[in-house]
Amino acid sequence: MGISVVSYTLKDIHDDQDYLHSLGKARTAQVQKDARIGEAEAKRDAGIREAKAKQEKVSAQYLSEIEMAKAQRDYELKKAAYDIEVNTRRAQADLAYQLQVAKTKQQIEEQRVQVQVVERAQQVAVQEQEIARREKELEARVRKPAEAERYKLERLAEAEKSQLIMQAEAEAESVRMRGEAQAFAIGARARAEAEQMAKKAEAFQLYQEAAQLDMLLEKLPQVAEEISGPLTSANKITMVSSGSGAVGAAKVTGEVLDILSRLPESVERLTGISISQVNHKPLRTA
Repeated sequence: MGISVVSYTLKDIHDDQDYLHSLGKARTAQVQKDARIGEAEAKRDAGIREAKAKQEKVSAQYLSEIEMAKAQRDYELKKAAYDIEVNTRRAQADLAYQLQVAKTKQQIEEQRVQVQVVERAQQVAVQEQEIARREKELEARVRKPAEAERYKLERLAEAEKSQLIMQAEAEAESVRMRGEAQAFAIGARARAEAEQMAKKAEAFQLYQEAAQLDMLLEKLPQVAEEISGPLTSANKITMVSSGSGAVGAAKVTGEVLDILSRLPESVERLTGISISQVNHKPLRTA
């Protein structure tokens, strides 16, 4: 039959002088060196790749955050726009509701006013009917009798007016006639007084001082009357006596006579004419 070897595995090869082991040390060292270099390069490359990966990761993270911020911004902008639109629609709805409420109230108020107008018109119509009824009643009970009475009073007033006019005309005629008579009398008196004054003037020219004295003597009683006039109107006179001289009415009379006795002196001071001297002078002609 025979033996057929398909494969085999060497588990250990060694010799007594350790040649095989020594022969493989250089190669082992080279391999180890290459392994360490490869490991260092691998670590370096791994660090570079790791740093690059981290950088890319950070960049990707930042880009992601930027995109997220953009997305958040877009979301908030759209949300704000949506909120504005919603609030606008809501405000429009509120205003429309308030406007509708106001219109409804206005319509109700207009209807109420119309009802009041109708009621007022009915009241006015009733009042007008009542006024018409009262006017007819007044016409029947008061106005017609009053018109009759007024007509009667007008006739009486016209008659009285005519009578008063006639009386006034008669009185006017009487006054006119009395006025003419008085005017004639005044004219006659004035002419007489003028003639008298003319005669007095002629007498004054002929008898100047005597005429002046005559005039003064004529006016002295009037002066005395004016002086004693206040005494006649006095209700009561109280006199105090010092114990000597007259008392009572005699004292009053004496004082009046004393005042009158001083008149010639007063006349002389006022006019320059001495009554006592004129009495002793002869009359002079002009």
